[in-house]
Amino acid sequence: MIDPRALRRWLLYAVAIVSVLGLAIELAHAQSTAAWIDALLPKLSLSYEANVPTWFSSSLLFACALAAGDIVRKTTEHRAHWIGITVMLAWMSLDEAAELHEQLGGQIATSGVLYFDWVIPAAAVVVLIAVLYLPFVRRLAAPTRNRLIVAAAIYIAGALLMELPLGWWTEHHGNEGIGYALIDWVEETLEMLGASLALVAFVRHRQN
Repeated sequence: MIDPRALRRWLLYAVAIVSVLGLAIELAHAQSTAAWIDALLPKLSLSYEANVPTWFSSSLLFACALAAGDIVRKTTEHRAHWIGITVMLAWMSLDEAAELHEQLGGQIATSGVLYFDWVIPAAAVVVLIAVLYLPFVRRLAAPTRNRLIVAAAIYIAGALLMELPLGWWTEHHGNEGIGYALIDWVEETLEMLGASLALVAFVRHRQN
């Protein structure tokens, strides 16, 4: 049996390591053009795709999908909702690895904080899911409900809300430089933290 406290501790350690390494390489790159820094930047930076942080984030979401799927397998209550959560998390894992959501961009002529226009349909989907799942969330045991709400809030703050300042910055300053990297670093770190807390919440729920 997995110890949820130990799981949370090791996940937070892992998030800290990936996040700090990403920040360190960005700060080093801002100060130096050494060849070894240029080589490590695309491998460790949270602003790049198809690298170590992307693999870690996608793996976290896939682990969440597996944990939610285990709840589906062993419970008779709210199975449809848990199946929906499993499917959504599996899709999010795939999207993290393949950047599918970015294909939604470029459809609307927006600017400023809505420079990345994909946030508009994404926000609509989040609101729709929240409305559909509200009765289910209310019926959850208070500890599970609170843990999942906190995890979801942190994840959405990173994945969706941080895209607003990132969009503004990109429009005015481009997607190069330390300013863009720092905003994106906060975004990606919040996503990893939210996914980690969600995984712990699923494990705790399954064991209660």
